Amino acid sequence: MNEKEEKERKDVPVFIEAETIYFITHNSEYINLYVKWANDPKVRKYARDIVPIRVDDAKRWFEPSERGIPDYIGFLIWHKKDKKPIGIIGLGLIDWINGWASIGISIGESAYWNKNIATEATELIIRYAFNELNLNKLQAGIAIDNIGSWSVADKIGFVFEGIQKHEMYVDGKYVDEKTYCLLKEDWMKRKPKK
Repeated sequence: MNEKEEKERKDVPVFIEAETIYFITHNSEYINLYVKWANDPKVRKYARDIVPIRVDDAKRWFEPSERGIPDYIGFLIWHKKDKKPIGIIGLGLIDWINGWASIGISIGESAYWNKNIATEATELIIRYAFNELNLNKLQAGIAIDNIGSWSVADKIGFVFEGIQKHEMYVDGKYVDEKTYCLLKEDWMKRKPKK
């Protein structure tokens, strides 16, 4: 990394990084961007964001948990080369005792769709979940029509578990949801040895 790249990197509070992206922690500095993405009809279509989000509503996302134990850990996906935030990813419904979480991702900037960024971001959060948080299982529920998301799950090695009938309401109709899981032991077998 040259000096210019090092300086640019220091301007972004990097938590973890991959080849083309960084994860930075959610913070209120980008609240207007989060709200923009949450209300964008193309972005929110499969995100289950059916009620408009206001900035005041989104501010509550940054308040500390009453229990002190987070059940959600989220990151802003930052594009290294373009030096801008392009989406969010997180682990939700975290069950610390039983070692599992649900994974969710939204690339808010449509110019970055179909560029392998969702795959790279998902692989990065899996590594974080299994190596740093010591979770044992990740799960995902994806609308059957959301081919991009379930293609990522298939490519990464998530195991298709089944279909939940009429689990989501999208564009005026009930749609089925494909459910997936990834166990740490299976991920450890397929990840490249260093």
